[in-house]
Amino acid sequence: MKRLWAPWRMSYIVEEKPQGCVLCKITAAREDRQSGILYRGEKAFVVLNAYPYNNGHLMVAPYSHVDCISRLERQEIFELMELTGKSVERLRRAFNPQGFNVGINIGEVAGAGIADHVHVHVVPRWLGDTNFMTSVAETRVIPQMIEDTFAALAPFFLEMK
Repeated sequence: MKRLWAPWRMSYIVEEKPQGCVLCKITAAREDRQSGILYRGEKAFVVLNAYPYNNGHLMVAPYSHVDCISRLERQEIFELMELTGKSVERLRRAFNPQGFNVGINIGEVAGAGIADHVHVHVVPRWLGDTNFMTSVAETRVIPQMIEDTFAALAPFFLEMK
């Protein structure tokens, strides 16, 4: 039997899950590099997904703690979508993906891991990135440590400031 070692996941498995909203906590902490925040706008921010589906998986979230896009103000929706588009372009320049999945999961039954704080997932895709590991072994293989992904993307998001 072959083994895929992913020791960085152990903390997620054994540590006590924090109370409260993780997205609200990381924006309040102001430790952007440690939290994976690539960009802070006026109404929304861009952050690396700590448990990505693919290398470069980002989330774009409003600062407002609401569970559905229908509860956002017009300016919040505008910046959320503007940052989503800019994130796609920066990921394209940094990693040259062949496509993207962009989506919002509203509610736990729809797959929202953070159901009480709406956010947009931006997932870069490459031909063949979903292989037998995902379909047969139900395992994702992420080829880069998240700190290295942050370092590769950060220069592209600095230019937005």
